[in-house]
Amino acid sequence: MNLVFLVDTSGSMNSADKLPLLKQSFRLMLGQLGENDTIAIVTYAGSAGLALEPTKATERETILAALDQMHAGGSTAGQAGLQQAYATAAKMARDGDEDAVSRVILATDGDFNVGISDPDDLKDFIADKRDEGTYLSVLGFGRGNLDDATMQALAQTGNGIASYIDTLAEAQKVLVDQLTGALVPIADDVKIQVEWNPALVAEYRLIGYETRALKREDFNNDKVDAGEIGAGHQVTALYAITPVGSPARMTDPLRYAAGDAAPVADDTGELGFLRLRYKVPGEDTSKLIETPIMADAAPLAEADWALAIAGFGQILRGSDLIGDWSMGDAIALAQGARGEDAFGYRQGAITLMRLAQSLQQ
Repeated sequence: MNLVFLVDTSGSMNSADKLPLLKQSFRLMLGQLGENDTIAIVTYAGSAGLALEPTKATERETILAALDQMHAGGSTAGQAGLQQAYATAAKMARDGDEDAVSRVILATDGDFNVGISDPDDLKDFIADKRDEGTYLSVLGFGRGNLDDATMQALAQTGNGIASYIDTLAEAQKVLVDQLTGALVPIADDVKIQVEWNPALVAEYRLIGYETRALKREDFNNDKVDAGEIGAGHQVTALYAITPVGSPARMTDPLRYAAGDAAPVADDTGELGFLRLRYKVPGEDTSKLIETPIMADAAPLAEADWALAIAGFGQILRGSDLIGDWSMGDAIALAQGARGEDAFGYRQGAITLMRLAQSLQQ
């Protein structure tokens, strides 16, 4: 990997849960990198600067010394920093292994004043660099002015992740336990398209992924950007479906047949049909996987856990589509589906659910 840390060293980063935590977090991450990985550090505040020339990750003392020399101060004006970070990543790609993954990691407390004031222009700039082979991830530190929506939008455009780090434990999770999945892509522009069989499914809705929705015609268009999946990641798409004939149906039947063909007969047992497209990193042409979704298919091993967390989110959002399903139901389902929890993250989620239930009461 070629990693360029673009670090916000403006005056607002001068608190224990910002720049000092950022330094500690990068120390944790450094232990996961090896002799084939190269690191550079660019800082931005009143002016941008290359705080660390491209350096092999095994040269720990040099990298740690560069981290220790970073101090918060000055105003935030980072256009030069952003441009320098991408230029540094491009140089590292030219000078190093042609198969290396290049990524800029923007670390900030949420002030995205990086010199390009128009959000669309900033996304276009990041998209252009993504197409040239350099991805962008965003790490948010501290509280107060953190803009999660902007973090997510920039990371999505840059084929990266957006994570909020408020403790060393969270840094351990993001930058140690999940580092490979966060930084090593195995599939680019992943698109999922599900078609439901109207002979069995009266209505459906996708839960979540609002910011990832694509037009139907975009599925086969390889020029349209989509999501990235990293090594070891698992992506779950949840649909709520209403069977034909169910009293829970909320919409009226269509007068005219929908779609391009007659419904598949219900005796096939097909609930729907899944199409998945993805690109091998570095390639421009997508590959297609297709498979029917059978009504009698065995549940996914992780399904109950995903349902519990999604249901919890629906309750927090005040959704009127969950009926009488309660916080207690979500907690009970999560506890039963916790499974092997090597790092205790699932128990942490259950604890948050119980706290939310207490506040609700």
